[in-house]
Amino acid sequence: MKRKSLLYIVIACVFWGSSCIFVNALAPFGFTSVQMVSMRGLVAALGMSAYSVFANRKLFKASLKEIILFACSGLSMFGTASCYYISMQASSVSMAVMLMYTAPIFVMIYSVLFFKERLTKMKLAALIGMLVGCCFVSGVLGGTKINTLGIVTGLASGIFYSAYNIFTKIQMRNRSNPISASMYCFIFMSIVALGAADLPSLVTLTAQNPGVIILLFVGLGVCVCLLPYFLYTLALKDLPAGTASALGILEPMAATVFSVVLYGEKLSFYSVCGIILILGSVLLLSRSDAHGMDSGDLID
Repeated sequence: MKRKSLLYIVIACVFWGSSCIFVNALAPFGFTSVQMVSMRGLVAALGMSAYSVFANRKLFKASLKEIILFACSGLSMFGTASCYYISMQASSVSMAVMLMYTAPIFVMIYSVLFFKERLTKMKLAALIGMLVGCCFVSGVLGGTKINTLGIVTGLASGIFYSAYNIFTKIQMRNRSNPISASMYCFIFMSIVALGAADLPSLVTLTAQNPGVIILLFVGLGVCVCLLPYFLYTLALKDLPAGTASALGILEPMAATVFSVVLYGEKLSFYSVCGIILILGSVLLLSRSDAHGMDSGDLID
């Protein structure tokens, strides 16, 4: 059963990493990042709602406190996806996804500052590794050309993603149903995104080639939201959260492979070093969170 759960995680990460395929296919039609996010959220929200109607209508039940947390998750996911797509188009897929994956470091900083979690030597090493890795990937170190918009929006996606992770952790501690949480998250994300998407322009652009564009939007919502979240949720039933989190680094690896194979993006020596440092830091942080550290590992 655990082997099947591991396979679910791998497939989910490949689906998440495939977002670059849909973004690069939709961008030439003139769609903005926010418009793409709005359609992704709408398709996912409708799909999850339909599932809840037929499978278990009790999934719609939620307390006011849960609704507020779900709304915060939706807003965070909107910020994550919008900034990620902007960064992807401004710089490269590999840079955008790696900067988004600085999220665990921001979570660690929040946790130390506001939740009084311990700062261990392992966490500090992960922080330093992540910072150096970001400098390599972004071009700050290595002498490559710096894309300011790509870096800023990439880091912003990491900050929003870290906020999403924190809200999700709170929901799980409060024993919220993960399917209800995902459904309402998609609903609130789509509401925010549709409000900011310039709907008349969205309709006009879709009318250029409605068959292809609608198919791409459905693919974006199903492949990047619905399927991976369902698979990830199924996997969590048999895998420890720490293991699932560690395997999550397969997403940026999948996105990087897509960018190189499908779009011919070039990875410099410094970019490869940065990717290795960032992924290694995420694994180090996951190991620290999963196993904990004794008092001798605390930073005095």
